[in-house]
Amino acid sequence: MIGGPALRPQDRVDFETVLDMALALTDVRAGLRDDLDRNSTTRLRAQALGAAEEIAAAAGAEYRAYCAVRTAVGRRASAPDGRFPAPDGAVWPVLAVLVPAVSAVAAAALLLIGYGLRLVGQGEEFAASVVTAGWMLALVAAVTTAAGLWALLHTALRGRDEPGTASPGARGSANGADVERARERWREALLERGVLPYLRLHLPEPLAP
Repeated sequence: MIGGPALRPQDRVDFETVLDMALALTDVRAGLRDDLDRNSTTRLRAQALGAAEEIAAAAGAEYRAYCAVRTAVGRRASAPDGRFPAPDGAVWPVLAVLVPAVSAVAAAALLLIGYGLRLVGQGEEFAASVVTAGWMLALVAAVTTAAGLWALLHTALRGRDEPGTASPGARGSANGADVERARERWREALLERGVLPYLRLHLPEPLAP
């Protein structure tokens, strides 16, 4: 083989498909028109399969491109994202729920204790401190709730408007289309520049046009 990468085992099925298509073309069939028992066709097909590497080299550039696209898509599909989550993309949703909830529960408990102590008339100074702390925690709960909602809304809007953020299904479809286009370009080049010239050159001598 000269000038092209080795044909991978999984691509030999495509090679055989292209070879059969070429054998069915009008001019090749015409060159085999007297081959009533199909012995010449069988021999020519077997000869072409034996020279698959040599024939495929004629479409080496397209084959390299096809393999590169297929490998890149496979890596993107199997490899993890490799990025650490951004604060507003992963931490904020947790904080938006956790901090207000904890603050609200603590505020309610302190206010209940403080006002309870005031009702029974015990520890006025302590009760006042507890009530003040409770209201401060209530304020923290309100502020963090508002901040968390704003961050979540901002993240959602940015994710919707950011270019190139397609769903996994859409990305998978696009990747599959890229691979299929590269595959078809290779098969066309293989047919036109590899298989057909080889078959026309190696038609049985008595049957050559």
